[in-house]
Amino acid sequence: MGNVVPNPPAPREFGRLNALGCWSYFRRGLLRFWRVSWTSILGACVSSGLLLVVFMIAGREGSLAAGLSIAEFVAPGVILFASSMMAFEGGATLMLEDKIEGTIADVLMAPLSTGEMLVGMVLPPVFNAVATGLAVFGVTLIFTDFSFSAPLLSFAFLILNALFFALVGALVGLWADKWDHYGGAQAFLMLPLGFLSGAFFSLDALPQIGKVLVYLNPLFHSVDAARFGLTGYGQSSALIGAVVLISLSVLLTIVLWRLVHSGYKVRP
Repeated sequence: MGNVVPNPPAPREFGRLNALGCWSYFRRGLLRFWRVSWTSILGACVSSGLLLVVFMIAGREGSLAAGLSIAEFVAPGVILFASSMMAFEGGATLMLEDKIEGTIADVLMAPLSTGEMLVGMVLPPVFNAVATGLAVFGVTLIFTDFSFSAPLLSFAFLILNALFFALVGALVGLWADKWDHYGGAQAFLMLPLGFLSGAFFSLDALPQIGKVLVYLNPLFHSVDAARFGLTGYGQSSALIGAVVLISLSVLLTIVLWRLVHSGYKVRP
């Protein structure tokens, strides 16, 4: 008898959700970060710790608001600032690296829906940013004595903040054609948002127009809610902050979905 040729495997069928493909794309983005996580997280911890020390030395153990020490007031802003920068960086570089290296073609040929692609683009930077925020939080405990009035609120806003800036980063990565574009967005978008977020100063020192401009900054609402959760002091409503961040994140998700679905800057 001749050799019997086995039947070839049947083509894999996909339902409404390609769970394996979605997980694989998500895992790919997550592993990109964890391969260099010790430098990324350690770098964020060192720079944040140094920034906090500088403020403490400059303030000479004074207070900024409601009897809080300089360290207690600034620490929540340092945590959220480091986390938002990591979320933005992760969201932008994941897409930009694929475009520059040409591996975006492999992603486009994979049997992934637009929604599944968005999961792999956005969620890994969110996880990275939350991990960075928690690590920096651990560093701030060396210098502060938080009252922890609502710690779960602070954690919730850490996640909301990471999601928002991961979406911003993904949009920048989709738009950018080279690393100069990414650097420009970081310098002219992220740094102003970070330093003008009320993270390092009290709004009481600002004129009315300055307060209005800071209130329009999404990062302010994250910092303020996190500060309230850790210290009990806040200058705005956490509910308003949650509505702002969730609404903006939904809007950015819709914009990103439409751009990815249309093949903006990723398809010839």
